[in-house]
Amino acid sequence: MPPINPSAPLAHTHSDNTRLQHQLADRLYRALRDGTVIDPLTSQHSLSLEDAYRISLQIMDRRQSDGETVIGKKIGVTSKPVQEMLGVHQPDFGFLTDRMLFADASRISLTQANLIQPRAEGEIAFILKQDLLGPGVTLDDVLRATEFVVPCFEIVDSRIKDWKIAIQDTIADNASCGVFVLGEQRISAASLDLANVRLDMSRNGVLHSSGLGSAVQGHPAEAVAWLANTLGAFGMPLRVGEIILSGSLVPLVPVHAGDHFELTISDIGCASIHFTD
Repeated sequence: MPPINPSAPLAHTHSDNTRLQHQLADRLYRALRDGTVIDPLTSQHSLSLEDAYRISLQIMDRRQSDGETVIGKKIGVTSKPVQEMLGVHQPDFGFLTDRMLFADASRISLTQANLIQPRAEGEIAFILKQDLLGPGVTLDDVLRATEFVVPCFEIVDSRIKDWKIAIQDTIADNASCGVFVLGEQRISAASLDLANVRLDMSRNGVLHSSGLGSAVQGHPAEAVAWLANTLGAFGMPLRVGEIILSGSLVPLVPVHAGDHFELTISDIGCASIHFTD
């Protein structure tokens, strides 16, 4: 994947780019707050990866102005099943805020959470005990910097109509973030073979899908290393205490009101979530 520079200039004249950046950020921000969808940005504009990340950063600035606090980051589109489902073939990242985090076994109202077309993912979350600043961060560096791994549901959502996303659309839309749930278990990563842990996810009491940790870039910590190196090239560390979602081990599952999801990750633990109108 080519390097990403969120501060790089946009691809047209400066004034035109600034206007376009603000306009697209406004549209996505309104869709987020109103619980509505918009047409793909890429159906109307030619956007680079840098363009998309700058739009995402503008939206996050607005969310922080609304009182949200960044508590971590998520890596998306890391496994082949998810890449094939979405038609996006490289990782991306977004920001996690305190308002996106729900406790294990939460009942989440789709309406109150402004979830539009949500899908459930099962993954491993990393909680850091020290900063990680690339370039040069390795899998072993990630494991040494990790205090705990945690079972996690990420409920991805897209403000782009019918999930018709190119990589630039999902990047601009904060990597299609919705909400996430952490299980109660906190397990030392040093004691685990994370490439070979198995995740089983069920919907309404029926097993839906299973996957191994190796589905995520060969090892979930490799995805975290990718993020540390991508951001580190521009002086942006992963910080102590941050929650890093490493990517789904299984295909995305559409979510509807009344659905109850459970997941179990071998040697790590379990989590559950219930959805209402």
